[in-house]
Amino acid sequence: MSESSSAVTATDAERTSANDTAVAALALLAVKGRAPMTGYDRARYGQAWLDADRNGCDTRNDVLAEQLAAVVRESNGCVVATGEYDDPYTGSTIDYRHGDGTLIDVDHVVALGNSWATGAFRWDIKKRAAFANDPLNLLPADAGANRQKGDGDAATWLPPNKPFRCEYVARQVAVKTKYRLWVTAPEKAAVVRILATCPDQALPEDRWAASTRVDHDITDPGVLPAVKSFTSTYFKNCDAARAAGVAPVRRGDPGYGAHLDRDGDGVGCE
Repeated sequence: MSESSSAVTATDAERTSANDTAVAALALLAVKGRAPMTGYDRARYGQAWLDADRNGCDTRNDVLAEQLAAVVRESNGCVVATGEYDDPYTGSTIDYRHGDGTLIDVDHVVALGNSWATGAFRWDIKKRAAFANDPLNLLPADAGANRQKGDGDAATWLPPNKPFRCEYVARQVAVKTKYRLWVTAPEKAAVVRILATCPDQALPEDRWAASTRVDHDITDPGVLPAVKSFTSTYFKNCDAARAAGVAPVRRGDPGYGAHLDRDGDGVGCE
């Protein structure tokens, strides 16, 4: 499903400004259940990492170069060889050295798996690649903490460094606002609990203003030919669609029917 980001409506502006606080922006996000992880794969967000801004360096090294101090690059001018980092997730200081995978990961603040389950499964790969490479959604982080987080949302994982939690959940709200992702009820409740301790927490400014679509020539490896090959397909209910391995079923796909799409959004058996 292709989406265009060229038109900006009044609703878009309302979502973006959201009275400048994370609390207000959170109130504008839709609350829905998690979509199935059917079809999810990291490769469906493009290569890791893309040169999304076409500056000649990949996104990971761009983020490290921007966020670390005392940065020394390798001779190619892109790869960050060494640097120092005050990690907000743990509150520790990390002496970074390229090649030591135990030191720093670049974290997706809204995890890719969480994005899939809260709306990204509907996107085409160019929007998913933009999401995966958007600096608004990226922070260097202690590798151990990042791997504990996995695909968790605020209901299942928060940074061990408690003073950073307000800023962290505000960043998640900003990302979900920009990409029109929803939150689950437990996720929203967790964010509300954190923001209750900092009700004036500002919504982070998207100072990078990255596009919500990349212009690279990439294709989605997860489009399943088997789904396209069905003819005269009918599923009595969502259990039957899931058993066939084709849920969610989108309008226009074989097997789609209004009886599967209870909220009428064009996607059945979410």
